[in-house]
Amino acid sequence: MRIDAYNQIAQVYKTTSAAKLQKTENARHGRDEVQISSFGRDYQIAKQAVTEAADIREDKVAELKAKVNSGNYSVDTADFAKKLLEKYNTSLM
Repeated sequence: MRIDAYNQIAQVYKTTSAAKLQKTENARHGRDEVQISSFGRDYQIAKQAVTEAADIREDKVAELKAKVNSGNYSVDTADFAKKLLEKYNTSLM
């Protein structure tokens, strides 16, 4: 009995047919599309370039190795202390 009453009310207000019909029309004729923004494309290109890049810069490593092996590598203690303090201060924040 309740179902009959609901159907009668739905027919009076015609709430179900128009909304459902519109949804099924869109579903039949529409196609899903994906559009990637230019920022997204640039991001993907940059990300791919980073993944393809080497993790170790062989030229720098070879240069430092040669300096250390020849005894010409020296560290400026003031510069080292300054960079160490900068690193320590940024880690506290």
